[in-house]
Amino acid sequence: MKEENNSASKNKWSRIFRKKWFFPAVYLTIAALLLSVVVWYQNTNNQDPDAQNDSEMADDFESSEFDEDAEAVLDQQEVIGMPVENQDQAEIVTKFYDYNAEQKEQEDGLVLYNNRYYQSTGIDIAAADDETFDVVASLSGTVTEVKEDPLLGNVVVLDHGDDVVTYYASLGEVDVKADSEVEQGDKLGTAGKNLFGKDNGTHVHFELRKNDIEVNPEEYFNQPVSKLDGIKAEEVKEDAKEEEDESATEKEDAEATEEDANAVEEDTDSTEEQDGEDSEDIEVDPEQDELDNEGNEEQDEEVVDEQKNEKQEDEQDVEDKEQTDETTDSSASSASA
Repeated sequence: MKEENNSASKNKWSRIFRKKWFFPAVYLTIAALLLSVVVWYQNTNNQDPDAQNDSEMADDFESSEFDEDAEAVLDQQEVIGMPVENQDQAEIVTKFYDYNAEQKEQEDGLVLYNNRYYQSTGIDIAAADDETFDVVASLSGTVTEVKEDPLLGNVVVLDHGDDVVTYYASLGEVDVKADSEVEQGDKLGTAGKNLFGKDNGTHVHFELRKNDIEVNPEEYFNQPVSKLDGIKAEEVKEDAKEEEDESATEKEDAEATEEDANAVEEDTDSTEEQDGEDSEDIEVDPEQDELDNEGNEEQDEEVVDEQKNEKQEDEQDVEDKEQTDETTDSSASSASA
């Protein structure tokens, strides 16, 4: 009886194993159990007060670190502004002279002074009504120089670090002193007049420099200071290109000079050869030279003989004339007697 029950139970389990849903059901059950264990373990950690304190301290530390980085980035990304307080009333009357610009733009970058044109290394900004206006710092920095120039008027120079310098000229009044710190937008003085740009009336002359290189300020207004970092690399490339062009020009000049020297040498050789041939053709014949000398002596003797004959004839004519005169005188005496 027991054997029949065992065989029946085995058949029952074997029928269950043969069902298609059996093994997927087993897998799902095991996965549910594992997930329940993980959730229970996490809830247990959250209930630990020490773990919560550590988590809060970590969050505080990370937030303060993020704030410091954000402030540093903002300081580095200060935007370059125009050196005027009211930009709507400002007008650029003289542009930066760009060698790569079109002719019309280059003409706008020329300054006439003392009947001569000069290339502008910055921009001149004036008000539409030709009235004075406040001149402000384009960037935060340190005042490195305050001076009065006979041609440019009052001048203020600011250093902004990282080899960035701004230059303000043609100022009327100056409100800052050397070695003072200024923030972006702080008043430096007022616009005025100068001799060099007297045709522009009341204005301020503004220059932006990076690594002692004047750049076009209009291209960098409302741009971060970091955009000026690429100027040095570009300038190095331009210098390298100019050096290559100069070396190529020098090489061409040297080749041309060498060709000219060779041509002159060839001409000299050919001239010497021609002179040698001519000298060979004009060799003096001694016999012919003697004959020529003899002929010249005979001609000289003939000339002397002719001169002697002419002299004798003249003397004979004189004697004949004297005899004629005597005969005439004797005839006249006889007639008077």
